[in-house]
Amino acid sequence: MSDQETRIKEKSSSTKPLLRWLLGLTAVIVISFLYPDNLKFPFNFDRGQTWRYADLVAPYDIPVLKTEQQLVLDREAVEEDFSPVYSIDPAVARRAREAFLKEFRIELDTARARGENPDLLREPEQHRRYGLETLDKIYNRGIIQARDAEEMEGLGTVITIIDNNEIRQRTLGQVYTPGDARDWLQDSLFYTDLKAPEFLLELLEDKLNYNLFYNDSLTRREQELALQAVSPFDGLIREGEVIIRQGDVVNDDDYRQLVSYRQQYNKNLSTQATFWSVFGGFAVQSGLVILLLFLYLRTFFPWIYGRLKNLVFILLWPVLYALIVRTVELSPGLSSYVVPFCIVPIVIRIFFSERLAFFVHVAVVLIASFLTTLGYPFTFLSIMAGVVVIIMDIDTRDWGRYFRSLLLLFAFYCVGYIGLELLRGGNWLTVDYPTLGWVAGNVFLVLLAYPLIPLLERLFGLISPITLVELSDMNRPLLEKLARQAPGTWQHSLNVANLAEQAAREVNADSLLVKTAALYHDVGKTLNPGYFIENQNGPNPHEKIDDLESARIIIGHVTEGIKMARKAGLPEVIIDFIRTHHGTTRTEYFYRNYIKDHPEREEQEELFRYPGPRPTSKEQTIMMLADSVEAACKSLKNPSEEELYTLIDNVIGGKITGGQLEESRLSFRELEACRGVFRNILKSIHHVRIAYPEEE
Repeated sequence: MSDQETRIKEKSSSTKPLLRWLLGLTAVIVISFLYPDNLKFPFNFDRGQTWRYADLVAPYDIPVLKTEQQLVLDREAVEEDFSPVYSIDPAVARRAREAFLKEFRIELDTARARGENPDLLREPEQHRRYGLETLDKIYNRGIIQARDAEEMEGLGTVITIIDNNEIRQRTLGQVYTPGDARDWLQDSLFYTDLKAPEFLLELLEDKLNYNLFYNDSLTRREQELALQAVSPFDGLIREGEVIIRQGDVVNDDDYRQLVSYRQQYNKNLSTQATFWSVFGGFAVQSGLVILLLFLYLRTFFPWIYGRLKNLVFILLWPVLYALIVRTVELSPGLSSYVVPFCIVPIVIRIFFSERLAFFVHVAVVLIASFLTTLGYPFTFLSIMAGVVVIIMDIDTRDWGRYFRSLLLLFAFYCVGYIGLELLRGGNWLTVDYPTLGWVAGNVFLVLLAYPLIPLLERLFGLISPITLVELSDMNRPLLEKLARQAPGTWQHSLNVANLAEQAAREVNADSLLVKTAALYHDVGKTLNPGYFIENQNGPNPHEKIDDLESARIIIGHVTEGIKMARKAGLPEVIIDFIRTHHGTTRTEYFYRNYIKDHPEREEQEELFRYPGPRPTSKEQTIMMLADSVEAACKSLKNPSEEELYTLIDNVIGGKITGGQLEESRLSFRELEACRGVFRNILKSIHHVRIAYPEEE
């Protein structure tokens, strides 16, 4: 590759990500400009003014704000009554126990050696256990290190103690100071059944240290939380109550209630001060949805994310439905329930997959929900309807099944809508049945999915099952030409189609797509059919040309096949199979011959490699494997089962070690399933002989 070609390729690879994000940003801007302008509180007022509007009645419950003075007083009261936070350090008790046990063992051993303190020697375990229990009691209660001497004067002062994840309230009189702990220790030890309490007293007294410390950061945090919890409201205006009557002068109480109403009004409408504020907020919301859609595509559908046409196709739906919903909302007498959201999952499922269809549908509904006033019921019913059509697997090729699916969809809509009405406390009489009429229109408009499919195919280079069935017709000009000019290749293509179709079914891939692609994958061989072994009946023409020319002809069937497919108007999805069915493998036979004669030119290996790229989808990977396995097995004559299986394993292993499956979405479990299918089919095709045991 020349330096200029390299620079062009690098520039193209760096431009594509920029174009993708530019597309996403454009979608966000278009959607954001569809949002309504900000709404304002419709009344102007001030203290001492006469209320010139009609009687103002509360449309809903309105919490009344406190005055600034009252709020300050309440916060000061919280600060005064707030209890400081102390933390227990468990390491202090642990160190005290360890020191006690160590000294106890030393003193006990000394007493035994000297024959002293027989009372202790008779019951050492009882003394040891009592000493540990005494330490635990003292430290569980806590030995406080007060912030100052004055703090300990108020024994009734409440403090908050945090011990690991446990929080408890205690007064200062319920915890120990070091002096209190020693007094309690001296008083309690001599009223026990222990025979040598003075021995324990000497060991325990110097183990009493502070383990309860003031925690300034936690105190501040808890104080801030308590201040935040101070309610800014004082009272409630009930729905239907009169806030102020026409002609009344706005006094302090009226003013406070009007300010409270204005705040609640703005909160309910989510309005901002200016149009740009509203635009920014909506842009953030829609931007998050589009960003998540981008990340989802990049993670789970990189082959869609990597192709700009596919990305435009996906972004088309949220933008298109945002336009439709906004238009409906601005049209008097129309309801957004009439918008046929289910077209989105039906169309995307046909072209791609159920997972992507559901995710895009949810993204479309979320963005539409920002634009409509219908609220949660609209969002719930729309998402539910998308799930229904994905589960039902609507088939646009079967009109009877299509209509039955739409009837079932309408039934789900009705049940869901009535259920929401009952959930709100309504009954059968309060159900808004005209809304069900809009839903019926919605379901009827889902029929538009059928004529949209061929239109979208042509616009975005996609492919549907209907088109695949048409393309797999043996009378198609390109297939007819392949069968006539390269019959050996045609037979090979049929075998590959059979292998790939069965393997795709086994791993739940698109069997119709891979079968159709397999029929076309070698159409480039029609230009030089005699140079391919399956079409040779006489002398091998490669013997008359050098290895470089032979490799160029062999590799050329891929590039020529792409040109022929495009000229014949084949969808880009099928062309991708032609492009990837050899990946970046090497024409091994000609390369080895060339190196044998020209060992100094080993660096020219790239001239013997297919241009690629390597397969990315399951279907492309399956066809590559089926193509290689079928071609390799033709070299076997009357193979045994072991020979056949070994060859299949070697071919698949070669693709793995050669890095041809690195970008594939085919899992190892699915690869093993494909291997099993290849073995079974090729075993029956080659009529493998059974290895009978030798006679003795």
